[in-house]
Amino acid sequence: MVMDAKINFLLIEDDEVDVKNVQRAFKKNNINNPLFIAGDGEEALDRLRGNGDSPIIPAPQVVLLDLNMPKMGGLEFLQEIRRDPRFKSLSVFVLTTSDEERDKIAAYNFNIAGYILKPIEFDQFMDTIKTLDAYWTLCEFPNR
Repeated sequence: MVMDAKINFLLIEDDEVDVKNVQRAFKKNNINNPLFIAGDGEEALDRLRGNGDSPIIPAPQVVLLDLNMPKMGGLEFLQEIRRDPRFKSLSVFVLTTSDEERDKIAAYNFNIAGYILKPIEFDQFMDTIKTLDAYWTLCEFPNR
């Protein structure tokens, strides 16, 4: 199943290899929704809020968020968007290498939709994105 093309996705990730892997996984799983990329939390906030050159319109419904990034990490980003009435209801999936219990607890305290450890093998990563696509396809999102 492929989601409605009107739904935008935002990947917040500083590692170029991981960005390419997500893009490849979207392509191989026939997920044709727009995927926007931000290299850290600050850039993501600017794009969401329309600051700078490339705002995301309409705002994304789903965010894939790494935790360990320069400038503004994932937990700081979560804190900011949960305080902003425009974005506090965004569906955020943490996609990270951090298996630290304190990171999981902190992320869930910001009302994330899920905490997913990045698989090392690309085939496992493909399966992860395929599973997420099945989940997203079942979800009903409000109009923005």
